[in-house]
Amino acid sequence: MRHIDFGRHYVQLKGPLKWRIDVRNIVVTIILLVAIIMVGIFALTMGSMELSVQEVLTALAGQAAGAANTIVVEWRLPRVIAAIIFGAGLAVSGSIFQSLTRNPLGSPDIIGFSSGSYTGALLVMLGTGSASYLGVAAGALAGGFVTAILIYLLAFRKGTQGFRLIIVGIAISTILGSVNSMLLLRNDAEVALNAAAWGIGSLNGIDWKHVVPGTIFVIFLLFCAWMMNRPLREMELGDDAARSHGVRTERSQLLLIFVAVALTAAPTAVMGPVSFVALAAPQIVQRFTKSMDSLIPSAAMGAFLLLGADILAQRIVPELILPVGVVTLSLGGIYLVWLLFHQARSTS
Repeated sequence: MRHIDFGRHYVQLKGPLKWRIDVRNIVVTIILLVAIIMVGIFALTMGSMELSVQEVLTALAGQAAGAANTIVVEWRLPRVIAAIIFGAGLAVSGSIFQSLTRNPLGSPDIIGFSSGSYTGALLVMLGTGSASYLGVAAGALAGGFVTAILIYLLAFRKGTQGFRLIIVGIAISTILGSVNSMLLLRNDAEVALNAAAWGIGSLNGIDWKHVVPGTIFVIFLLFCAWMMNRPLREMELGDDAARSHGVRTERSQLLLIFVAVALTAAPTAVMGPVSFVALAAPQIVQRFTKSMDSLIPSAAMGAFLLLGADILAQRIVPELILPVGVVTLSLGGIYLVWLLFHQARSTS
């Protein structure tokens, strides 16, 4: 049986599994997925050796030989996959934090979790002089989780309030920014320069040995976030309302923060800290879907934004491929100014 509520744009599917599907969310997600496929194919044609769409599709089908297969499958495809998966992870992380704080500024790069992941990775890179994936990944995860615990404890007072979490997070982020600068200045120039370059956030030189483990981990975390979607939506109504519906709010908050921090730390371990995707993607999606229940559309928007930003990074100065973090930081800064101005107007 099917029940359609046209006023709310929902489709209720009844059966062994009862799903309530938001039609607008599905439509927006499908449009974004089509756009991601088209932009991804375009990205695979770009580079010092331009390829046609036909050559790209042939290589993806495993029917190309020689240079075309190597360029598409070995060199360019890992970069595209990383942009899509890591962009989705960052966006879902931002969506979770914005829902928990009930504030559009509740993003891991604003609150400070990205800075914590960067600090953890820096300590590994500068302490060992190595940039091995496993070491940096462990450092980024540890730094993100330690920062999350510290912010949570400092912001906790008879429960956690979104605004207090943001203020404490901004303060911790500022402190960590100073710590990161001090770490870079007090170490060997060559090692510090490599660490600083990584800290801008870049997909340059990424290959399958970095993409595969990061992709598997992020996809697992995205599934965990989707499984926690119901308590997340309930808590948006307020802790009292969530408790009345049987949600154990403190435990759910801790689990969601754990998943969201991991979704920030995992991409950071591979490509460095990339700002503002987590901030902007959920907000842009909500303007299209008119719904707070937007984890899946947010993931698609994050993938599209990071992939598009990486293409811009390669096209702005063709002779010098910019780190994608430079583009997201520039565009994200403009978006943040607009968001603050919009909030000021709406409250005046």
